[in-house]
Amino acid sequence: MALSLSAAVLLGIIVFVLLKGGYVRVGSMLACTLFGFTLAGTGLAPTINSGLASIAGLLSSL
Repeated sequence: MALSLSAAVLLGIIVFVLLKGGYVRVGSMLACTLFGFTLAGTGLAPTINSGLASIAGLLSSL
């Protein structure tokens, strides 16, 4: 739970910085957000979550 919350906060900060810097437009951000929510509802969600957990475990062991 703490890992997913901190990942969400980190990704939110990255999106905010990219949006403020002009690298990402609002329409693109909304499309990516909706795609993420749609992807989370599919059968691929457990695979994505386990992949993110593996990457976080790898980074924490460094």
